[in-house]
Amino acid sequence: MVINKRGSRPIVVDGTCYRWLVRRKPTYSQGLTWSPLSFAVERTDSPGCSTLVVRLASAHAGNWMNAAASPVLPSAVASAIRQALERGWQPDHPGSPFMLNVGDEE
Repeated sequence: MVINKRGSRPIVVDGTCYRWLVRRKPTYSQGLTWSPLSFAVERTDSPGCSTLVVRLASAHAGNWMNAAASPVLPSAVASAIRQALERGWQPDHPGSPFMLNVGDEE
């Protein structure tokens, strides 16, 4: 999975450059608040390698149920990247997406 440059945002965590993206429109299940907000992260110097998919506890801002939503802040993205690296995410190795669930504590 490669993250499109258009619409993505750069972030530097511990000296390494990453790109992250939150889907603009909610998926059907996010729109109905059946599934939470998620975003994807990849290293900019090795696109196409393992992608990090982070699922948050909050709803997507574009949900159709007017549920409370909070924005994804760069500090939360940096924290999720550090957690994923501690849990074994290898962003420079090819493989399936690494899933990380971030609970209410974030």
